[in-house]
Amino acid sequence: MNDTVNPEEIVSELLKKVKFPGYSRDIVSFGMLKGVYLDDGKLVVKIVMNDVEDGNAQQIKEDVRYVLEKESGYDNIQLDIENKTKEVKQDQPLDAKQISDPQPLKGIKKIIAISSGKGGVGKSTVAVNLACLAAKAGKSVGIFDADIHGPSLPTLLGINQHPEATEDGMIPVDKHGVRSMSIGFIVEKGQPLIWRGPMLNKALEQICEGTKWGELDYLFVDLPPGTGDVQLSLAQKYKVDGAIIVTTPQNLALEDVRRGTMMFKQTNVPVLGIVENMSYYQCPNCNDLSHPFGEGGGGREAESIGVPLLGKLPLDPQTLVLADQGTPIVIAEPDSDTTMNYLTIWQTIERML
Repeated sequence: MNDTVNPEEIVSELLKKVKFPGYSRDIVSFGMLKGVYLDDGKLVVKIVMNDVEDGNAQQIKEDVRYVLEKESGYDNIQLDIENKTKEVKQDQPLDAKQISDPQPLKGIKKIIAISSGKGGVGKSTVAVNLACLAAKAGKSVGIFDADIHGPSLPTLLGINQHPEATEDGMIPVDKHGVRSMSIGFIVEKGQPLIWRGPMLNKALEQICEGTKWGELDYLFVDLPPGTGDVQLSLAQKYKVDGAIIVTTPQNLALEDVRRGTMMFKQTNVPVLGIVENMSYYQCPNCNDLSHPFGEGGGGREAESIGVPLLGKLPLDPQTLVLADQGTPIVIAEPDSDTTMNYLTIWQTIERML
């Protein structure tokens, strides 16, 4: 190998071929390459990973060695690979003493968490439509899909591109005036992410803080359903200005609303109120109303736990069709009754904030 050739440039280009397992992005764009130098003719390459699962770390190590030995042109190669881990106490009950002082995200005025006690209540659809309405009203808006295992944002916004990666972080994908970021933009489609505990929280933190959101009036965070690690970590680390809980009127969903409300109260996050989704169905032919999931449950639950009922949204087949097509109904049909319901809810939320 000609010693006048810059080994750092060679190695950097070669290691762009090494993808993080399950991702379309390479380890260089993730910032894992920390040093390249020659030591008496020996090529020394330093790789630093942060809390990467053992199987993935071993795969990266093998791929790096294979590429360098095959294509670098150096016969003597030394790999210095470090996988930094931190001790995290798990399965501990939540205690007020454990709740650290949450901090705002730089450049973001308000963080709004959209939550649900269980899946299948339309939480992500509600989050996307509210974010789009805020953007239509002239606000600078972002939305962060915090559901690692079931990201919905790529489908709901019709986004099929990867975010641009820079040295300072990832550029969120702009759609309908909303700056969007999701794990679904990064991983290969259909790739399962078998993460939990500290690894899951670390990934979310890196994506959220590693995104160049810019100056935002509102950042909507679409939480996964339930009251697990993600919700607790978000509330402990970032200053969340308000949480909105989405439910259907049926008793099974309402039971989980109480747990979600209690979790936010324990972490000092204000609960702005409840949105009752799929509240009723209006026949397009006779205009009669029916209540396939029961009637009035959201209002009764809101009164019981002492928070406002922000509004009711219909079971609207058109909302579902447009969602699958990647267009929020507030964008596609701005004068529809459903959009007017969303608008009333958003105006109420904005006054509260």
